[in-house]
Amino acid sequence: MSTAAATPARTGQVLADLLPASRVRDAALVLGGAALTGIAAQIAVPVPGSPVPVTGQTFAALLVGTALGAGRGFLSLALYAVAGLAGMPWFASATSGAAPSFGYILGMILASTVVGALARRGADRSMLRMAGTMLVGEAIIYAIGVPYLALATGMSAAAAIAAGLTPFLIGDVLKAALAMGALPTAWKFANKR
Repeated sequence: MSTAAATPARTGQVLADLLPASRVRDAALVLGGAALTGIAAQIAVPVPGSPVPVTGQTFAALLVGTALGAGRGFLSLALYAVAGLAGMPWFASATSGAAPSFGYILGMILASTVVGALARRGADRSMLRMAGTMLVGEAIIYAIGVPYLALATGMSAAAAIAAGLTPFLIGDVLKAALAMGALPTAWKFANKR
């Protein structure tokens, strides 16, 4: 496994597997994934009428899962969530603790795991498969985040969809487009080494 950086990428690998294997590497990747998500969460734009801002954290969470794989992606997002609940101010707009939008963070943990598993099967190697992978991840985030938002705020299902899903769809398409270019390009670069 330590020769992975010197050999061409194979199906069954994620980008992180191209680095020499060690527990120190894995710990650094998990910490780095959590930190990247926390930093990306600070890119936050309020949405009128919604307690959920547009942030970079969903994009970061899906990239972390895809690049690190299911296990390390899960651990990164779980660390991000636990540290934020414990008071680390790195949720959207430097907040911490449970908020009406915390369901999206729970969704990110599961989504990171799922997209990491898909990446291990080669879903991050082409633009089309990467777009599908990102859309699956986004759907998982909403499937948990929107009902949590409704329960936490007392909104009806229709109101939660209007406040916690609809305003974000265009941004999610743009995030998927960015990922469509970024990860397959990273693989092409890695395979040329």
